[in-house]
Amino acid sequence: MDVLMTRCAGLDVHAETIVACVMIGEQDDELFIETETFPTLTKDLFRLLKWLENHGITHIAMESTGVYWKPVYNILEDYFDITLANAQRIKNVPGRKTDVSDAEWIAKLLRYGLIEKSFVPPEDIRNLRDLTRLRKKWIGHLTSEKNRILKVLECSNVKLNSVISDVFGVSGRKLLSKLIQNGYVDSIDVEISIHGRMKHKKQMITDSLFGTLNDHQIFLIKQSWQHIVYLESLISQIEERIDEILKNYKEEVELLLTIPGIKKDSAAIIIAEIGVNMEQFPTSQHLASW
Repeated sequence: MDVLMTRCAGLDVHAETIVACVMIGEQDDELFIETETFPTLTKDLFRLLKWLENHGITHIAMESTGVYWKPVYNILEDYFDITLANAQRIKNVPGRKTDVSDAEWIAKLLRYGLIEKSFVPPEDIRNLRDLTRLRKKWIGHLTSEKNRILKVLECSNVKLNSVISDVFGVSGRKLLSKLIQNGYVDSIDVEISIHGRMKHKKQMITDSLFGTLNDHQIFLIKQSWQHIVYLESLISQIEERIDEILKNYKEEVELLLTIPGIKKDSAAIIIAEIGVNMEQFPTSQHLASW
């Protein structure tokens, strides 16, 4: 079997330790192998970097296990060609010997070019992915809190949701604020709070707000309301950072926006998940699989 990488290393990454094995040499009978274990503290990762550089390593492979690989990858990515491998595929390669350590086995597979690279986007795309996924999580929490408020309103027979399509729109928020503050909303408050298109529903809205809210239910609504305000603030901050990253991908965003149904938020998610370099996907089937 032909040797493709003559100066390579395999890393077996765990939560507290990293086992590194270097393999150097063009011929198997002249192969130099050295294995060393490093803690996973940042200072030790830089010591690992120096150790690999001293051996003249050019290519590295490690398993994509959990999140343990990420700090290692972040420190080493600018210095070596790193192959992030699917752990299941490495372990399923036939011929593995039980007396061969994981790090040595990974290095041996890399040496012969038997490890397929996993897709790891550039750092700014990885940051964008973190932000879009966190935004999705916060939006999920935001929706849960809104549903919780609607549930309490229904329990107290406040039927605002049946009259207004969006209880958390501009008019709905004003009415909810009055309801939380006073425990009731009269016709004057309704007239002040609703905008022009809802004026013809004034009496219906007033009637829908007449319920049996007690102190306990008002307290529950206030808790959810405060959480909603806080979550909206967090989401706004996240979107500012997303916009900052997307400044470098204006052309890609504009191209995605030409697709029917794709808005700015969706475009950011697409770029975050697949990147902008499509050369890493040989076919559309590969992209769909990813």
